[in-house]
Amino acid sequence: MQLTRTRKIIGGLALAGTMALSGIVGFAQQGTTEGAQGGGKDRGAWGHGKGGHKGGRGMRGGGMGRFAEKLNLTDAQKAQMEQITARYRETAKAGRQQRQGRGGRGFDAFGGGTFNESEVRAAAQARANAQVEREVSHARMMSELYAVLTAEQKAQLTAERQQREQKRQERRTRRNANTAAPASRT
Repeated sequence: MQLTRTRKIIGGLALAGTMALSGIVGFAQQGTTEGAQGGGKDRGAWGHGKGGHKGGRGMRGGGMGRFAEKLNLTDAQKAQMEQITARYRETAKAGRQQRQGRGGRGFDAFGGGTFNESEVRAAAQARANAQVEREVSHARMMSELYAVLTAEQKAQLTAERQQREQKRQERRTRRNANTAAPASRT
């Protein structure tokens, strides 16, 4: 039971960390100007072209996009952030390749093998330790990215995060009110 709860907590933390990284890296890696994106006048709010797919460099191709524009990043800051994300991307890629090289995820109940609890525990603990290392690495990267920002940019980022959280809370409140209203009618 304790192992399941721990795995849920680690999974939740991993999801939260991934979402936070996706937001910052997503903003960070979009094209910076209309010229860099191939004439931005045909692009929608999400950087999509007329055909509905991403043009230009895309999410993984580099560039800082709206993130850089909103925070008014200098070229030096953009270059630093690109170096930081590239370094951590290579580390993550090496970790993925290492995980793939290890093969299975532990005991296969339907494979006819003999159950060995200590082996299953060891494999589960190794996966949990690897997840912890990924989260620590992600937090280190985010800290390095944040350190590149000026005090004004940090304040602006904090204000924008608070606005997003407020909007998220408002949506939750509306959603809860909408789901509670039909139930109270019955």
